[in-house]
Amino acid sequence: MFRSPQVLFVVLSVFLLRVPTNAARSLPYKISHSGYGKKVEDEKVVQFSEAPEFRNQQMCPVIDRDNLEMACDSSLVHIAMTIDWDYLRGSVAAIHSVLRHTSCPENVFFHFIASDSRLKNKDDFEGIVQSTFPALRFTVYVFRESLIRDLISPTIRQALENPLNYARSYLADLLEPCVERVIYLDSDVIVVDDIQKLWKVSLSGSKVIGAPEYCHANFTRYFSHEFWSSPEFSEVFAERRPCYFNTGVMQMDLAKWRKGDYTKKIEKWMEIQKERRIYDLGSLPPFLLVFGGEIEAIEHRWNQHGLGGDNVENSCRRLHPGPVSLLHWSGKGKPWSRLDARKPCPIDFVWAPYDLYKPQAHLLT
Repeated sequence: MFRSPQVLFVVLSVFLLRVPTNAARSLPYKISHSGYGKKVEDEKVVQFSEAPEFRNQQMCPVIDRDNLEMACDSSLVHIAMTIDWDYLRGSVAAIHSVLRHTSCPENVFFHFIASDSRLKNKDDFEGIVQSTFPALRFTVYVFRESLIRDLISPTIRQALENPLNYARSYLADLLEPCVERVIYLDSDVIVVDDIQKLWKVSLSGSKVIGAPEYCHANFTRYFSHEFWSSPEFSEVFAERRPCYFNTGVMQMDLAKWRKGDYTKKIEKWMEIQKERRIYDLGSLPPFLLVFGGEIEAIEHRWNQHGLGGDNVENSCRRLHPGPVSLLHWSGKGKPWSRLDARKPCPIDFVWAPYDLYKPQAHLLT
């Protein structure tokens, strides 16, 4: 079934390691850590099995468990993710994978970004995460869609128009000012290596973002003829060699981001897009325009992306050649959907052991 030796290696590793499963910038606010509401829009109850309790290895730095300011603790690994009903199953699997494979799970802090338009109860997401991962340290922030909606342009796939896709551009404003660095992860990833390794990658000089970079990709296809035929636009790349990078896995220096006001630079390109239609792929092109050719290149093993097919067709893809630390189902197809439909791709079986979803969720009465 698995023709790629890399896939076979990951599959074997997964089953050997498997354990029993018991706003934009102006007005962000946090959800208080109370309540366990789980009602969603279609009146189904979202239920997940409680994850095992993961403990630090002896070599991990000792942390103060009673520290109420852990969100500001620079000794922790800080991970930011969006959290949404449509991708909640993927988010839970991603969290599970991070905790299972890291050497210091108690030293990881998650920053979750939820959309204000999708919350029926402020405590919904907080309660689900807390009941699934009782020992997890995290904060939930609310992203106000009204402050970004007018900047969003139509794209080739409706899912890419979700305002929450743009939350990664506002992390420097959403998260506490004391958070100076963060790893951003999409909800359709699983990590099969120690996240500490990615955290220890340093961003040299003035670099604001670190990500796997793909310089062999056809960079021109990410922008329209209107863009390349207008010197006022295309000259942005005149003094740099831009390469494609996927924004679903990034290490971000938020201190440098704030100092350079990069959110404003991204918004500027979104405003131009509304008038001139210079690209088709949602939140990705503005990042390429601002950071292309100026990021810290990280090993490709940290974003084996494209496993969901392209943005139009749900097609099966193989892993890229080389070692694997993170698998990313970017594209239209998601592993949970294909597995439920009994039309999985071979690589989807690597995702399955991290899935904590309880399919027997019943209707509320």
